[in-house]
Amino acid sequence: MIYTVTLNPSIDYVVSVSQVNLGKLNKMDRDLKLPGGKGINVSRILTELGMETCALGFLGGFTGDFISDWLRKDGVPTDFISIEQDTRINIKLKSDEETEINGQGPTITQEEANQLIQKFKNLTPEDTVILSGSKPPSLPEDYYEKLIQIITNQQASFIIDTTGKDLMAALPYNPLLVKPNKEELAELFQVPINDKDDVLTYGNELLELGAEHVIVSMAGEGALLLTKNGTYQGYNPKGTVKNSVGAGDSMIAGFTGEIIQSKDPVKAFKMGIASGSATAFSDDLAKKEDILSLLNQVEVKEIRS
Repeated sequence: MIYTVTLNPSIDYVVSVSQVNLGKLNKMDRDLKLPGGKGINVSRILTELGMETCALGFLGGFTGDFISDWLRKDGVPTDFISIEQDTRINIKLKSDEETEINGQGPTITQEEANQLIQKFKNLTPEDTVILSGSKPPSLPEDYYEKLIQIITNQQASFIIDTTGKDLMAALPYNPLLVKPNKEELAELFQVPINDKDDVLTYGNELLELGAEHVIVSMAGEGALLLTKNGTYQGYNPKGTVKNSVGAGDSMIAGFTGEIIQSKDPVKAFKMGIASGSATAFSDDLAKKEDILSLLNQVEVKEIRS
């Protein structure tokens, strides 16, 4: 089973306005409400690809009901902790430039936080847990690490897709995958990342610190996969980018689903790029047929053995 964890999910309220005039009345061209949260996105893509998954985390209020109802209709299995406060709403304003206004998130009580911890004590060595995104400010600073300690005690594997202290604290526990972009890599090591050589240097540092696989996404330049047995560059298929939200989560879903089945990191890398690109070319997350149609267009070259 692949479990995903979204500690601070949201409704993503996508609003399109041809031109924004601050301080004046603006009318939408169109709007769209979607279940948001990095782990939720991963579970939606895994379900689309026919993989066994379950979305975990915290949901509350009418906003939480919207998300759980959507996932139920999509056939995504869930086991969220029900909380007292409302799940947040994030605004994605699409105009000449894309602007995001994200809510802080609800207050999670200690009892609610402990309920999620208890669920992890049922993990088995056959399970993989994907920890994605930010924490609500109310959760303890080391909450991710507490979850990771239980995961490793249960001999399950885990992937972490977050930044900063939480990512660094996870590395000694040997995550199956970490996936920073260039900017996050630079912030993590407090250095400028000017070119591919810099990406390779600090990507390899993540391997040295404990990660089993590292993917560094580089937007239009594709992505790099670093493993202890080789380094590979992947090139995105051609298409019109419509949506940047969820592309990285889709890449993680594609990679995870494939590596669990084939144990082949290069095949998994190709599936990850196809999944991420298919979402980038869609209004919402990609459908299976879109992902598979791009798979043969993904080029991967070994650049270091």
